[in-house]
Amino acid sequence: MQDLIKEFMAQKRFAVIGASDNPEKYSNKIVKDLKNRGYEVFPVNPRLKEVDGLVCFSSLADIPCKVDVVDFVVPPAVTEEVLKQCVGLGIRRIWLQPGSESEAAIAYCRENNLNVVYNVCVMMS
Repeated sequence: MQDLIKEFMAQKRFAVIGASDNPEKYSNKIVKDLKNRGYEVFPVNPRLKEVDGLVCFSSLADIPCKVDVVDFVVPPAVTEEVLKQCVGLGIRRIWLQPGSESEAAIAYCRENNLNVVYNVCVMMS
């Protein structure tokens, strides 16, 4: 898993599924942390227009470029749905934040040859 984490962190563009404009929420802290570390960050939340000064996208498909890593900060049921979009868009690096993963989501990643990191927070790497 450490090699996978190093590969993921060597990328440039991160989408954060479930990004929040509430500074108390982990998804907001993750957006800020990645942004402060120099990554190009694309918040995704259909209910928001902006997160920490960044345009917030309604879905992965709305992001105008291909992202390198999709970081999930949503309930497992949402994760399982959005993973299908990742496959359709050809995105192969999936980071499931603690609480966003499920056995079904992890199995789906493996069945679809997606590289998946889970049980580790992206801010700890």
